[in-house]
Amino acid sequence: MLRRVRQSLRQVLFLMARRPGLLCGAIVLGVLLILAVKFTCSRAKNVVATARPPVRFFSAEAPVVDLYLGQLDQVERLRSMAEVSLIFFYAPWCAHSMAARQEVQQVAKKLAKQVQFLAVNCWWSHGKCRRQNRFYQYPIIHLFYRRFGPIEYKGPLVAAYVESFILRVITPLTYLPSRATLEEFLSCHEPRVVGFFQFHSSPQPPGYITYLSSALQALKRDFRGVVRFGVITNKQVAGAISLTEDETVYLYRKLNSSLIFPRRERNFTSEAICSWVFEHRKTVLHWLQPPGTKSRLLEHELTKGPALLLFLPHNPLGSNPINFILIYYCCVSFVFQVADIAVRYHSCDNNNHSSLDKSFTSLCCQSVLLPKSSTSVCEVCLSLSQSILTSSSVGCSFPSTAQGGDLLHSYLRNCCLHQVSAPMSIKTTTLVVCSNFLNSYSPFSQYSACCRKVEPQLNDSQAKEEPDMQRVPLTPASSSSLPSSGPQQGGDGITGLRCRTNRTLRFYVLDVALNWPLAMRLGAAGNGSGDGSFAAIVNLKDEVHYVLHRNPATTLTESLEAFIRNFSAPYSLLQRHLVGEEDSKSGEGETRHPDEHQHSPRRPLITELTTSTFLPSVMDLQKDVLLFYYTQWCGFCSVLNHIIIQLARLLQQGNSTITVARVNVARNDLPWEFMVDHVPSILLFPKYRKQFSVKFPDELPITLPNLLHFILQHSGYVEYADKPVTAPSEAEGPGPGAIFRAEFLALQHEVQLLHHARERLSQQLAQLWRDNRRLTFDTRSLEAQNAELKQERQSLEEQHREKSRQLGEAVRRLQELADASENLLNENTLLRVLLRALKDRTEAKEQVEAERKEAEQKRSHMKRKGEERRPENEGRTEMDENEQRLDL
Repeated sequence: MLRRVRQSLRQVLFLMARRPGLLCGAIVLGVLLILAVKFTCSRAKNVVATARPPVRFFSAEAPVVDLYLGQLDQVERLRSMAEVSLIFFYAPWCAHSMAARQEVQQVAKKLAKQVQFLAVNCWWSHGKCRRQNRFYQYPIIHLFYRRFGPIEYKGPLVAAYVESFILRVITPLTYLPSRATLEEFLSCHEPRVVGFFQFHSSPQPPGYITYLSSALQALKRDFRGVVRFGVITNKQVAGAISLTEDETVYLYRKLNSSLIFPRRERNFTSEAICSWVFEHRKTVLHWLQPPGTKSRLLEHELTKGPALLLFLPHNPLGSNPINFILIYYCCVSFVFQVADIAVRYHSCDNNNHSSLDKSFTSLCCQSVLLPKSSTSVCEVCLSLSQSILTSSSVGCSFPSTAQGGDLLHSYLRNCCLHQVSAPMSIKTTTLVVCSNFLNSYSPFSQYSACCRKVEPQLNDSQAKEEPDMQRVPLTPASSSSLPSSGPQQGGDGITGLRCRTNRTLRFYVLDVALNWPLAMRLGAAGNGSGDGSFAAIVNLKDEVHYVLHRNPATTLTESLEAFIRNFSAPYSLLQRHLVGEEDSKSGEGETRHPDEHQHSPRRPLITELTTSTFLPSVMDLQKDVLLFYYTQWCGFCSVLNHIIIQLARLLQQGNSTITVARVNVARNDLPWEFMVDHVPSILLFPKYRKQFSVKFPDELPITLPNLLHFILQHSGYVEYADKPVTAPSEAEGPGPGAIFRAEFLALQHEVQLLHHARERLSQQLAQLWRDNRRLTFDTRSLEAQNAELKQERQSLEEQHREKSRQLGEAVRRLQELADASENLLNENTLLRVLLRALKDRTEAKEQVEAERKEAEQKRSHMKRKGEERRPENEGRTEMDENEQRLDL
């Protein structure tokens, strides 16, 4: 390949050398090509425009420091200067950030004097926030309380919820200066934590900061702040809940014994206290807030058992337009009514409640600020028993129309006092009506509020002026003084019901404003009450759910109590709620004949049924209904559509009374008796005999001839066609007499079948008796064989034990022989060694003796020769002798 390229280059260079003009043209063409490439590449760099510099995200009028360049250093500096800081991390293009911007601005305008609001653009690529943080979603809200943080807010991005969370961060602890405030703090259904710290020598006790941090740690886990933390500094107040030791943390549980933090077993740290509280808390009412994205929160909760989902209007701030503040707003809202039902539902043993718990709910008070010019408060308190207090006639909520102070004040006057407008009658009225008159009114004080209509006693002159007013004397607690609201069914029917039924309920509360789509999916579109509440029981295991249909004349408490009792009954009266498509959509799915015009009165080819139209259409006695079950995801159902359409056209041309219908079982719930085990499925409901519905055989292919044969075989008019006509009126069609006759024949046929079945059953019983008798004899023989086998087993066991003993004895003897043989082997080896040594010594002696004899023989021989040759070899003989000596 390289050789060919070189040859081609040589040829080109040769041609260029022969033709200089061609060489100049090539050079010019190469230069133009280089310029074109350079120009193209330079233009390609400017195809994507540079990002525009970020601009301010929040308006200039909002009290929010907008760090739109992502200056994270400024965040640290500003946060260190404030007591409480809120940091809003956003992306300018994010729709959720844009929606939350208005909510945060609204909260910032209210709390700008208490909280510092910071907004950081964490999407700007050149900003420090983008380089240091990797957020997977926007916006992110972090709160810092002094040096503690960050506390991430995970609730809904609604102004009321954000403001409520900030207020809880600002005041994580509730100061309890007196026994009354302690009782009010512990009176709600939610778990409460109380810390006892004595402020004596130091400004703050050592464990107080740890306890404060534990309250902030709890807000990290629960943005609603369901578990509230309080602090006591008075020893007498702490004695009300039996707290004597300093730096003690007390967990109050309404349905179980309260606990004290074990400082000996656990370290006294904020994480340990928070974990201990959430581990041992007991809640009867759970708040749910689905995040709005893909989540398994509902599935995780619903798999625990049947759940009562309560969609209630909820205001997280619990604020009122009047001047006094109701911090514990649970006493005047729907939540309190539901919580009261939940507490009584879980109260299996009434003796477990302490006297302190009963004293918390022994009064019902209505506090009313009298005139605007007065600083006094009229507080009407009624001492009520537990059964009357929990009834629905005591609690009520402020009307939604009472938004202004004057309007709400007028409502309270109508609820509590009817004659307080005239300054001259204030003293007289309060003496008659008010059981507790407070002169030290403060707008920062806390008053309980439970509404009840109480009218003052009128004198004769006032009675003449207001004849329409009913006289209700204000007497101490008595059931007769309360307005009747129906039979008192809640006391004995709900209390302790959790321990008297196997269908235990779990109570969940959801904000109806935030979770209305979920409520609509459960059936709230036509069942929502006038006050905006909705309730449903979901049993995920049985795949059913029930909807509470409230009567406008009953209250929420009465309706819920009856709803729970009906569900817990052994034979529940509740009807399964069926979710289906709207009726308006049913006409859209109807398949009409192609030649049919809009003004044609002819019926559609295929009738699309929904949950609401299923029973009226299928159970029509005058029509045979062929029902086709399908789903939108079933591929086999789509294949069969043309066969169903052909069948409908054929039946419509014959003017038959057979109706072809279909139902989408994936979008429409049906009663259990009308469900099928698979799709596609076809059922025929014959006229006049709907109870004899027939299913198309699964083994037959769904074809047009098979469907026609199936219809002709099981339809209603075929059976009546072969019956004799006895009256002229019956010639037109099957009248009542023919129907009764057909029913009589069907019943007679069933009786015959029953007789045949009885005969077969008698034969089977006889056969069973014979089999039973044979089995009895077999049992006896088997028992005898079993006894023999037991004896043989015992003998075999004895033989086994004897053989085992003999075998053990043989093993012992063999072991002794083995030991003896081993000893003999050792002795034999030693003897061999000794014999070898003796043999070696004997052989050495014999060799020395032989050498000595040989030497003597040589000396004698040499002596004889020396004597013969002494003169000649005298010198040599001496040398030989010396050598022999050396050799020896």
